[in-house]
Amino acid sequence: MLWLKRTVFQTGHFMRQQIVFALVIALAATACQKKASGQTVAVVNQEEITAAELNDAVASDPSLAGSTATKEARAAALQKLIDRKLLVQQARKDGLDKSPEFVNQQRRTNDEILINMLLSKRLNTSQLPSADEISRFQASRPEIFAKREIWTLQQIQYPLSKDAALNAALSKAQTLEQVAQLLTSKGVKFTRESRKVDTAVFPHAIYSQLTPLKDGEPFIAPGPDKAVASVITAREVAPITGDQARTVAVNAMRRDQVETIVKDRVKNLRGSAKIEYQPGFGPAKK
Repeated sequence: MLWLKRTVFQTGHFMRQQIVFALVIALAATACQKKASGQTVAVVNQEEITAAELNDAVASDPSLAGSTATKEARAAALQKLIDRKLLVQQARKDGLDKSPEFVNQQRRTNDEILINMLLSKRLNTSQLPSADEISRFQASRPEIFAKREIWTLQQIQYPLSKDAALNAALSKAQTLEQVAQLLTSKGVKFTRESRKVDTAVFPHAIYSQLTPLKDGEPFIAPGPDKAVASVITAREVAPITGDQARTVAVNAMRRDQVETIVKDRVKNLRGSAKIEYQPGFGPAKK
């Protein structure tokens, strides 16, 4: 009888342990089961999409500009987020997140994000240019503001030649037709085209060299493997003034400021950095 009681007790104790264990598993499963509530607007295969993600998606989608506050726009943005999550999940299942290509691109993306954040931090601590500084900048860049023009160019594009005599003759050509005749005489094939160019896109030093040219007087811009001979055939005056000019000026000044910050910062960092090169990979000697 004693043995029977002990067996019954042990059996009951074992069953209670099993019940407790089952309850713990059930509670754990319930705790891990993510729900679309609070700041979680959706759950895709147990991966949350938060309200912050949705807000960022709406704000960064050009197609939703002007309608970001509407319920329909947010719903459309959420569906796009869900599609993206599904594709990302599938890519991970395929092991693409472990590939060298992904690792390299992720590292490059992270680097760019950090650099942009560093520059933004420096720019946010600097003051906006004064009205006098903006005026001086506009005066120093007439090609962007008061004297901005749209040029019509007739062009001849041809492969760069190693013939020094031909290149010297091309540089002295007085018309585009002379350029064409010289190229033809040497058997160099070329193409013709016409295009419009905004003087605002020219670096100031280049604009200063081109603006005195007479209409029809050629200038040659060499590239890595091709050159383009152009003549200005028409100039359309298109100045930028007023509030628009101020906005353009501030943006351009900020870009110049970014370039200066980058150059100065890199120069200082290189001065204190320890950089080692494998033989054959170092910078070229001047």
